[in-house]
Amino acid sequence: MAATDSESNAFPEKGLLLVGMGMGSLDGMTVEAQRAAKAADHRRYEAYTALWPEDELKRLEEKVGPIERVMRPEVEEPDELFTLAKNSLVALLVVGDPLQATTHVDLQLRAQEAGIDCRVIHGISITTVVTGAIGLSNYKFGRQTTLTYPYGDWIATSPLEVLASNSEQHLHTLALLDLDPTGLGTGDQRPMRPEDAVQSMRLMWERLQKTMNEPLSEEDGRLAFRQMATKRYLQQSFDEIPVVLCSDMGTSEQSMVTTTLGGLGDEQGGRLNCLVFPASTGEVEGKALLRWKKE
Repeated sequence: MAATDSESNAFPEKGLLLVGMGMGSLDGMTVEAQRAAKAADHRRYEAYTALWPEDELKRLEEKVGPIERVMRPEVEEPDELFTLAKNSLVALLVVGDPLQATTHVDLQLRAQEAGIDCRVIHGISITTVVTGAIGLSNYKFGRQTTLTYPYGDWIATSPLEVLASNSEQHLHTLALLDLDPTGLGTGDQRPMRPEDAVQSMRLMWERLQKTMNEPLSEEDGRLAFRQMATKRYLQQSFDEIPVVLCSDMGTSEQSMVTTTLGGLGDEQGGRLNCLVFPASTGEVEGKALLRWKKE
């Protein structure tokens, strides 16, 4: 049954709550988010876009009640969630902020179409923490991207093209790292390690090198810009490209290392990692990044 204390009165008796869990610890989860989870009749932990440590999940369960893990199919085909939400209060717990992924925005829209009350309790996200934490101006970040595992012969080159386009405009890039080597979102996750990220980057680099001599598009200006930016980016040395490895951000194990792609594979990283590729930096930004450089 849902909690009956006065704190739960702010939440409806039935419907769907999209609850932001924050970035990896119960201590970083907002009071409102914890109250929402406790008020719910059913709690589902979305465990494929990002992950919490198992010991922190146990702490949360002790505070709010039992939590069931769900994966991509249950969220993208939410019949069971909606059936429960029509007669009871369901909390979908999402690491970070629940609306950072389009999957959850789509879920919100579909709930509205189904006549289900859907409320959002926002949480602290990697996109709001990492930029200031390493000392770069949030105003100077371009489009973010995600480095993916290769799936068979398929290699997505768009992350490197995003990076190149941002760099051409003197904008920094936040690159999140894939969690799922299978691409199915059904389990057996293995969050990318630094060496995995280097391999992903190298495969993209080699694939795009083969397109260096192709002419620029004459029909699509944005495509022509991306092609030009990518060609210019590939002219530099792969191993010398600067990067900041950010691990377990927002937790007590948080760490940052300023290195290069050539040195990134030697870094151990943490439980969850992401990368920031700095573009041109101002004086303050440059000094800030030096703090994380190993001697």
